[in-house]
Amino acid sequence: MVAKVVAICVSDEKGTVKNVVPEVTVEVDHGIVGDAHAGKWHRQISLLGNESVDKIRVAMPDIAPGAFAENILTEGIELYTLPVGTKLKIGEVLIEITQIGKQCHAACAIRKLTGDCVMPREGVFAAVLTGGLLKSGDEIEIVA
Repeated sequence: MVAKVVAICVSDEKGTVKNVVPEVTVEVDHGIVGDAHAGKWHRQISLLGNESVDKIRVAMPDIAPGAFAENILTEGIELYTLPVGTKLKIGEVLIEITQIGKQCHAACAIRKLTGDCVMPREGVFAAVLTGGLLKSGDEIEIVA
């Protein structure tokens, strides 16, 4: 199976469910233009595997992309097993994984909505090395 982008999601505020968009512009050392998590830090873009979300869909089958505040929902790649420093080419964008998992805010909107959050366990975060256009359906390739 080819790894690919299932959905791209953005939001104006941190800690909220993100909305699906067909494409975004990604800037070097910033992240997704217009997303609340973008900025000059190590968690410019968040990624989560659809396979991880499937674990929650057992209890909540209608959970939508962006429910865990992920920017990129993927399939065909087990993101959380990749070491920090792994570089991924997604369409014309190049990112580097900087963190696996994160501390969850007990009162976050995502946990309240879903009852659980897979992002702290299986989400990954990345910094942007090469910017460009990122689209739903783009293939994901491990380059280093």
